[in-house]
Amino acid sequence: MSTIPVSKETKKRLESIKGEKAWDEFLNELANIALTENRLKNRKRMQKLLEMGYDEVRVKKWAREY
Repeated sequence: MSTIPVSKETKKRLESIKGEKAWDEFLNELANIALTENRLKNRKRMQKLLEMGYDEVRVKKWAREY
């Protein structure tokens, strides 16, 4: 068991969303939602790169480095 320090305001917001669930279950659900959203965002990014031509991707990578 461990503790995570959060402000009273944050704890109050989380408790209102959490309902009757145990903290562990609730936080695991939040983590799963965040991971799913990150995966979707990364898939969209990859899709854009796949739709671009090779030269466009290469130029974007070069521009990001400088």
